[in-house]
Amino acid sequence: MMLKRLGICVLLTAIFTGCGMLPGRVQDEEGIEPNVYTQIQKALTEMKSYRSSAAVEYISNKGTNKYEILQASRATGEYRVEVTGPENVAGNITVSDGVTIHQFNPKVAGRVSVGVKENQERSEIFVTSFVHNYLRSQEVSVTAGSFGESRATVLEAIVPGDHPYLATEKLWVDNETLKPVKLVIYDPEGGERIIVTFNTFEYNVELDDSLFSYSH
Repeated sequence: MMLKRLGICVLLTAIFTGCGMLPGRVQDEEGIEPNVYTQIQKALTEMKSYRSSAAVEYISNKGTNKYEILQASRATGEYRVEVTGPENVAGNITVSDGVTIHQFNPKVAGRVSVGVKENQERSEIFVTSFVHNYLRSQEVSVTAGSFGESRATVLEAIVPGDHPYLATEKLWVDNETLKPVKLVIYDPEGGERIIVTFNTFEYNVELDDSLFSYSH
């Protein structure tokens, strides 16, 4: 659906930023539902952790690689990603305690990589990262959209840094459940580079510290 680009909606922006919510330029005034928008922003800004199952697509000039994953993440920076498909890479796990990153496969004894360098292709696939970027972005927008048969609110932010292929990102949030359903990261030309489709999403779950340790 082509969205009509409008100017800054001063009233809505003043309301949301005045309440300490996420910033945002409302570009489709008629399509945005202010009450839902407020609830979505509240859910995201108050999110301490989440757990999800998702499908991730990495798109390059050479083709597309698709993975099924389980995510667990805290707003404070800890995360865990377990690959569940395809079969040839299933079982690979990456964990971060917020300081050190470990990569390992529990099916293969003795093969643990310690002190792996962080990279944005991995770190930007989390909703917690999106929220962090959104809060820091000077140029952000909010539009009305859809996901399947559901109405959604779409938040856009800038990806920080000088990555040659990751420049901006959009998060689709279901207007009814208030849960993220899709995250897309774009290159400077607007091409899709990473697509994360959330099959399940749970806000503010209890995540034990052991989840972010390579021994589990």
